[in-house]
Formats: sequence, C-alpha cells, structure tokens
Amino acid sequence: MTYTLPPEWHAQDWIWIGFPHDPVEWPGFLEAAQVQMAQFASAVAESGQEVRLIVRDEANRARAASLVSAKVALEVRRYGDVWLRDTGPLVVMDESGNRKAQRKAMRFGFNGWGGKYLMDGDQEIGAKLAESASLPVETADWILEGGALDGDGTGLVATTEQCLLNPNRNPHLSRADLEMRLRRDLGYTRVLWLGEGLINDHTDGHVDNLARFVAPNVLALPRATGADDPNAAIYADAKARAEAMGVTVREVPSPGRVETDGRIEPASYMNFAITSKLVVVPIYGTAYDEEGVAAIADLFPDRETVGILADAVLAGGGSFHCSSQQMPSLA
Repeated sequence: MTYTLPPEWHAQDWIWIGFPHDPVEWPGFLEAAQVQMAQFASAVAESGQEVRLIVRDEANRARAASLVSAKVALEVRRYGDVWLRDTGPLVVMDESGNRKAQRKAMRFGFNGWGGKYLMDGDQEIGAKLAESASLPVETADWILEGGALDGDGTGLVATTEQCLLNPNRNPHLSRADLEMRLRRDLGYTRVLWLGEGLINDHTDGHVDNLARFVAPNVLALPRATGADDPNAAIYADAKARAEAMGVTVREVPSPGRVETDGRIEPASYMNFAITSKLVVVPIYGTAYDEEGVAAIADLFPDRETVGILADAVLAGGGSFHCSSQQMPSLA
C-alpha cells in the first residue's frame, strides 16, 4: 500500500478543533480566545461540515456550549495545549489500485516544540482522537508536528529549515534522513526547504504560519506591508526559494507589524483553515485585514472565505489552522 497525506483542500468528513482552557497559556486573554475559537468552530459547522470541538473537562464543555452553534459537537478529552495540528493524528490515505481507499493515523514523537511547552495530555491526545475515529495507528520513530508541513497533493511538501533541522527536534537526523522519512511515512517525494519562519513564532518557524499550498505547485506567501514589516526579509527569501524550485507563488498582503507591549507578534493570514466549504482566515484588527481576506478568497473560488478576529487566540501562540486537524474523506 502507498499511503500519502492528502492536501487540506481534499474533501473532509469532519474537523477537530481544540478549545482554549488554560489561563496560564492565555493570561488575561482566555475568555476572548474561547469566544474567537467558538466563532471559528461555529462558522465551519454552519457551512455544513461536521465539527468536533475538543474540550478539556465538563466546566469547559459548559463554557463552550454557551458560545457555539448547536451544530457543533462537543467532546471531552484530556489534552494540554490547544494546537491539535501538532498533537492530533495526521490521517494518511491509500488510494492506489482498484481497491477501496483506506485511512490510517500517523503518530510522531512530540516533545513540546523542542521542550519549550510540555503540558499534560499532549502525548496522548493524538492516539485518543485516532481511536475515537476507529483508525489504525502507526507510530514513526522521529519527532514531527503537523504545522511544520504543508503539501500540495502531488508529493511536494514545504517546510522550514528553522523547524525541521532544529537540533531541539531530531539532532541525530540529517536533511537527507528527514527527506527519507517524509517519503516513507507521509508519501512526500519532493521537499521545498524554506528558511526561517516568522519572528517570535513559538514553534521555531512552522511553515503553516508562513507559506501554504493552495493548489498543486501553487504556494501562497505573504507580501510585506508597511516599511516596518518585521518579516519582510523572511518573505522575500521564501519567495526566492520557492520560485527557484519552479513553484508558482501567489502573494497575499501580510498583517504588517503587530505588537503586544513592544513584542513583535507572529501574526499571519497564512494560518487559515481550509474546510470542505469554507476557508477561515485569522484577522488581527489591522489596516490590511480586508485586503488579506480578499486575496485569500481569490485563491479559493470554489469555497466561501471569511475572516474572524484571532488576536486573543494569537496571544496563546497560534491561530485557527494550528488549533484544528481535519479528517480526509474516503469519498
């Protein structure tokens, strides 16, 4: 069998979304982050796709129920961080030959993004979600987070050197070793190595906050806005690397410089979530929000695109794509 990780625009049976619960992770922002994540979940559910909102305990179930659409299903599970893109299962599919397509969950080692954020339940939640979906689970022999990768459905995957080659993940593996494992475990045959991720990204430069495939061999990348855009050089380097590999680049305006108490935030429209009928773009209350959402909408003419405020979610270290994980459909 040949298992591959489908692109995110592949039809989905449902999407898991994590619900913020830890006041230490969102000091002063927890209630607002819960509201924003509930808006994300409700928008997807109202579009007609099943949403499984994962909540930590009964108190958080009650809080979530007061915020979300009645179409959102709530599931109580033990997890620490809310970022299911990284701790949840990566569901791969075998569609080769004439047999019926099959799915399985790939699990990888997880060390709290290089030992920085270790929380109760994050080692187990991926297997628990896979079990709840009746998926067979295979565990790989290396550390990887889902947000570190973005594929185009043809075997091409984008990642960053800052993350995948970081010695706090797999210090014993070379670039060639990692490429072999990406092929073996996820079906990726070609790797677009981008350089640095966004400044102050908690994840050591996850690619899903920088660059996203939107069609085969078509990569969306931010374009610096404002003379003080802190990531201008990073965007330019990513564009040069992609084009040197023959990848078509579609630029989207960045949110510009976003700060909290003088600290540059890794705000990005690239952390959008693609669902079967809807694309949800995080926005931050900047002058470029409307233009950013419109540019992403142009990339997905077959889906509705909406922008939802995510500044409080970002205070916890990520955004909508980080908090979600999709179940690709067998249909």
